[in-house]
Amino acid sequence: MSYQDLVIIGSGLGGYTLAREFRKLSPGASITMITRDGGDFYAKPNLSNALSAGKNPDSLVTKTADAMAESLAMTIRRHCHVEGIDPNARTVRTSEGDLAFRSLVFAVGADQGTAPMGGDAVDRVLQVNDLDDYRRFREALAPGANVLIIGAGLIGCEFANDLAAAGYSVVMVDPAAHPLARLVPAEAGTLFQSGLERIGVDCRMGRTVSTLSNRPDGGLVACLNDGASVEADLVVSAIGLHPRTGLARAAGLEIGRGIRVDSSLRTSTDPIYAVGDCAEIEGRILPYVQPLMVSAKALARTLSGQPTQIAWPPMPVTVKTPSFPLIVEPPTDTEGAWSMESAEDAVVGRFVTREGKLAGYVLGGSAIKRKQDMVREWTDGTIPAPTPQA
Repeated sequence: MSYQDLVIIGSGLGGYTLAREFRKLSPGASITMITRDGGDFYAKPNLSNALSAGKNPDSLVTKTADAMAESLAMTIRRHCHVEGIDPNARTVRTSEGDLAFRSLVFAVGADQGTAPMGGDAVDRVLQVNDLDDYRRFREALAPGANVLIIGAGLIGCEFANDLAAAGYSVVMVDPAAHPLARLVPAEAGTLFQSGLERIGVDCRMGRTVSTLSNRPDGGLVACLNDGASVEADLVVSAIGLHPRTGLARAAGLEIGRGIRVDSSLRTSTDPIYAVGDCAEIEGRILPYVQPLMVSAKALARTLSGQPTQIAWPPMPVTVKTPSFPLIVEPPTDTEGAWSMESAEDAVVGRFVTREGKLAGYVLGGSAIKRKQDMVREWTDGTIPAPTPQA
């Protein structure tokens, strides 16, 4: 049985960032990464705007798995499946044999949810959650296709903008009153929706898909809960992420909405950790790039013998929608209220706690150029009256 100082399950941005940062601090340590896919390195956030940028799936790969293994002096078990974990014996059972570990990290990401619906074409709904999914999506996307997107969250909106900008006909359906309903207040969401509609996205808000059926010509027809129907050539589901917890649960780790970890990313069972979209960090799920990067760097120090708790800096989320760009710092406190001001092409919002502390903000449209001003407000605690600027 092979012994490794660090075993990482998962080859996404979290896994690779951790491996890179750990290698800087522990040049002589042994590392094995286990991945069920090909292990090539790419930036997952780039999937949702690759089409209009003229990128094909292969061009999104910045480094092959072999090149990553060589540059980080580690072993990558590609197309390898984890069959079980024994925390007491500190072993991982895989389809390619067992591994013993000093430390184990779950970096397995999250799965996209599925919309409940009937009909004989449910199995034709696509999800785009990794590079292999994106390849299948691009293969199915014929020139001039009509695309139905189920879900108006971050990923759904970015794909809608990307497809419309590339000349495709797009209908987006979501039960919420406005796009990005979990991320931004209604005033910002309404202006954002107008931006998408200006480039041709048909936003059907307050709607769900009841059934999806095959048409005789090979296309699809979706019946909505308001009785309307939408004809499409391709349907993409983007209704949210659910942390992958199956392996951790089977190993006896504590599970909540994700794999529960403390502020040092340690699970309920030492020496096992979790990072990225699969982790529930002190009760919070943070499925964005910057929290992932901050977490991976802190964890690398802990695993290298420098116990480190995560100190969260400002972590704004950039929504990649040129039709109406947004920068959002999601509120860190639920006890407060949004203060909003908007103009025709700009919106500025601050989420202020009862104590008068800035705990979140949103900048939209031409107001995104005020990001540095807002970061200074966040840092020094001053909250001037918001005035959108063109």
